[in-house]
Amino acid sequence: MTDFTIHNAENSEGERAEVLQTAQSKYGFVPNLIGGLAEAPAAARAYMAIGAEVGKTSFTPTERHVAWFAVNYYNNCHYCMPAHTAVAKGEKIDDAVIETARNGGGYEDARLQALHSFMTLLVEHRGEIEDEDVEEFIEAGFTQQNVVEAILIITHKTLSNYANHVLKTPVDDAFKAFSWSK
Repeated sequence: MTDFTIHNAENSEGERAEVLQTAQSKYGFVPNLIGGLAEAPAAARAYMAIGAEVGKTSFTPTERHVAWFAVNYYNNCHYCMPAHTAVAKGEKIDDAVIETARNGGGYEDARLQALHSFMTLLVEHRGEIEDEDVEEFIEAGFTQQNVVEAILIITHKTLSNYANHVLKTPVDDAFKAFSWSK
């Protein structure tokens, strides 16, 4: 079995140290995900850059979290579910939305359920969905822009979900209270 290093300030220098410092400045600590991705500093930088762009999408904060959670749930990410739970709670996302997300969907709000279903469909079919699926998403009140933004969110979570599976990223102490399994 290959053991991957979770890089930190003590075991890193050069480009790795720079990316870890960026994470420290951005998040207030270096999440283990970033420490693992720092094995390839470009991957850590890409994750943070894509995340910043996701924050600029036209989705509301609640919708953004519903989308992230849908991908994390589908990909069974042991790290991202607790991490996003902590972030969502910090952003004051409704606890019912968070719990529904952690349980795989079934939102009472039709718009949130449409978003969850669309995200799951995109991931499940690797983007090869029917025109009717896109039309149904738009009929639920979303836009063509949201369709492309949904793909951006999937890109963000695919990088982290796959990395966490391969690297076996340990859940940070800051997120352990929200540990999760399907």
